[in-house]
Amino acid sequence: MVKLQKVILNETSRESWTVIGEDFLPIEPIRMFVKYMENLDRSPNTVKAYAQALKLYWDFLQVSYLKWDQIKPSDLADFMTWLRSPNPSGTISIVEQQARRSEATVNLTLTAVCMFYDYQEQTGSVSHIPLYRSSVMPGRRYKGFLHHITKGKPTRTRLLKLKVSRKIPKTIDTDQASQLVEACQNIRDKFLLCLLQETGMRIGQALGLRHEDIQSWDNLIKICPRKNNANGARSKSIEPLDLNVTKKLMTLYTEYVGELMDILGDNLSDYVFVNLWDGKIGKPMSYSAVMDLFLRLKRKTGIAITPHIFRHSHATDLIREGMSMAYVQKRLGHASIQTTINTYVHVSTEDMKAEYQKYLDNRERTDESITRTDRA
Repeated sequence: MVKLQKVILNETSRESWTVIGEDFLPIEPIRMFVKYMENLDRSPNTVKAYAQALKLYWDFLQVSYLKWDQIKPSDLADFMTWLRSPNPSGTISIVEQQARRSEATVNLTLTAVCMFYDYQEQTGSVSHIPLYRSSVMPGRRYKGFLHHITKGKPTRTRLLKLKVSRKIPKTIDTDQASQLVEACQNIRDKFLLCLLQETGMRIGQALGLRHEDIQSWDNLIKICPRKNNANGARSKSIEPLDLNVTKKLMTLYTEYVGELMDILGDNLSDYVFVNLWDGKIGKPMSYSAVMDLFLRLKRKTGIAITPHIFRHSHATDLIREGMSMAYVQKRLGHASIQTTINTYVHVSTEDMKAEYQKYLDNRERTDESITRTDRA
């Protein structure tokens, strides 16, 4: 079977990924595609995800005795079934079993494979494979900004795609957030959690922060997208973003900087979040260090938490408090307001109960007003 392998690029010392075949050499078509993705400046995490997807695809090709450059859409449909099967080796069970991978995971994996074949077709390595269909979008009430330009023109959609049920983003409440902050053993970790809770920024944005990005006198944090962060952190968005924060958060930041100076002295890094006890002291924190922290907090508090749950919680709180969707979009850094609406406009049972109670209260006041008017 093939193997996913991490590599370090000599010219830039940048981390990348490739897939090794049974001959212990990189599989050439995958290597070229990964290089193409790197040339497009895709993030290391994206490159890794695509390489992992192609590793799975090559496993499927081997067990199915298929050649990668002689594929039909029906073979990719079989690949989707193979990804979902709890027993991809072909063993049949009479007992109902849970699918091995979710619909969303299967779709993401197939997206990588389709992009791989798009690239190979452009380079002339394979003949055309009908992976897409063209259709004209039907009339909709919502009209995009460039609707007058694009209306009537066909759009390309993928033929092979599973339906995915919409999931409500996981969130935590204020009390749970406080428990997590209290469980932190040092001010750096407390500041990180409070920052994520109050701003909703992505963890890549937090790890890429420099001290020069924080204007404590103005309670302002600037997110500046950078591609050369030493820890590989990425902002995802390409536009800079200003985030207003509270004085309380800035006070915590000032206390944290004081501790940094006590520990590091003249070796103070320009990165905000650095290693202070583990790893290379003073070097920027990595994604893995943050995930280790969140695993420790989960074991200590029993609260299942990831950095992105703080982002979901912040967005949900803003919407529930009545902030305009346009402002929520701006604060989260979404390119489209539709992304914000599709992701965060959801109601829970508690929301429905509260809104229905408001309806009952309003109706009761209206009935009382009508009654007083009739008596008069």
